[in-house]
Amino acid sequence: MALAIYNTLSRQTEPFTPLVADHVSMYVCGPTVYSDAHIGHAMSAVVFDVVRRYLEWSGYTVRHVMNFTDVDDKIIRRANEQGRDPMELAESYTLAFLDQLGQLNVLPATAYPRVSTTIPQIIQFIEGLIAKDAAYHASNGDVYFRVRGDEDYGKLSRRAVDDMRSGARIAPDEAKDDPLDFALWKAAKPGEPAWESPWGQGRPGWHIECSAMSLHELAEQIDIHGGGNDLIFPHHENEIAQTESLTGKNFAQVWMHNGMLQLAGEKMSKSLGNLITIDQFLSEHSADIMRLMVLSGSYRAPLVYNDEVLADTERKLERIMSAFKPAHGTTTSGAVVDTLNTIVAKAPADFRSAMDSDFNSAAALAVLFDLVRSINAARDAGVGGEPFDAAQARLRELAAVLGLRLEATSASKTDAAPFIELLIELRAELRKAKQWALSDLVRNRLSELDVQLEDGPSGTTWTTKG
Repeated sequence: MALAIYNTLSRQTEPFTPLVADHVSMYVCGPTVYSDAHIGHAMSAVVFDVVRRYLEWSGYTVRHVMNFTDVDDKIIRRANEQGRDPMELAESYTLAFLDQLGQLNVLPATAYPRVSTTIPQIIQFIEGLIAKDAAYHASNGDVYFRVRGDEDYGKLSRRAVDDMRSGARIAPDEAKDDPLDFALWKAAKPGEPAWESPWGQGRPGWHIECSAMSLHELAEQIDIHGGGNDLIFPHHENEIAQTESLTGKNFAQVWMHNGMLQLAGEKMSKSLGNLITIDQFLSEHSADIMRLMVLSGSYRAPLVYNDEVLADTERKLERIMSAFKPAHGTTTSGAVVDTLNTIVAKAPADFRSAMDSDFNSAAALAVLFDLVRSINAARDAGVGGEPFDAAQARLRELAAVLGLRLEATSASKTDAAPFIELLIELRAELRKAKQWALSDLVRNRLSELDVQLEDGPSGTTWTTKG
């Protein structure tokens, strides 16, 4: 089975063949950096990080571009509210988000273009559209794209132009030829960042920015364009219109869109004010918890975030981590070992089959949990040595494709280690004295403190959650 991806443009799952053999070009719309990034941003970043990791594991060389929108109405408004320079404010949030991506174990993109550093390419792009009469310089100094001049406009969102016109209005300060036309360049206003252009001082509109950055960093045609499904219209629709009007070629082979993260049944967003920032989340939970939440469902579906989901995800991580406890025995042959070896051998093919089906991470996780069950059963049966080590290595290999770190908190990582070891020694003495109630009390109290004990032939080992 070859990789197949759901394409928003066709509304079908299609076999994926890159434009250039063994190479994948992928552009993902990044955040508009005007406030702290929330876990909805983390969800999108994790989704496309997993896509990239799987493509690379499959042998592709991936050029992954994620932009930062650092010139925007929201940034200017927030900067004015705080009495800050808009570019300084945007850069501070950009750097913070890059740091958060590292904490989330998101691989660095090949390039992180910013609008502010792509102005020459944006101007050149707009000039090309004007030359083709796909755009026009209006009397108010703005430059607009001619929506009705694009026969395919609406093909991504499946919206008809005539239906869109209903209710469309021209604001008093606009000089559009048609209410549906959208701004490519905005004439300068007092107190706003502005750059010189053939149409006077001004700044780019939102949609032209991504078209220009994608063209500059990748090519006229790319393999995958990604982003949240809230960007399908108007942002991605307008990107297609601009880019294809300029190049005369199909822009992206595949349009991938992740679902939205929902809190209390509502989409999480800055405008609604119902958000949990990435920093807040990571102060209480590991990055693996964020990933497992995303991986447990379809990337195209909404992700519900609540205490129940968090608790279930914590249990899933504990189950996976249980497979990395050391072996108790030394058995390296026999029926149990044969069963373990069979599951270890077939896991990569099962994992690939799941991920090739539109990155079905939930099915891929099921493969990991099959491995976990087999490893734990083998340990209980006294298996050790090379077969046991190979099984744990296979589990870690496949988990890494999903970006899971799977780092247990060890004795060296906590100041409480000497006290835990003392309690374990005390419990061992209580067991020798057959003081079962007191020994169980020690175990239970440690468990309440997230310290898990594992009794084996060679003694008692311990791990902590986190």
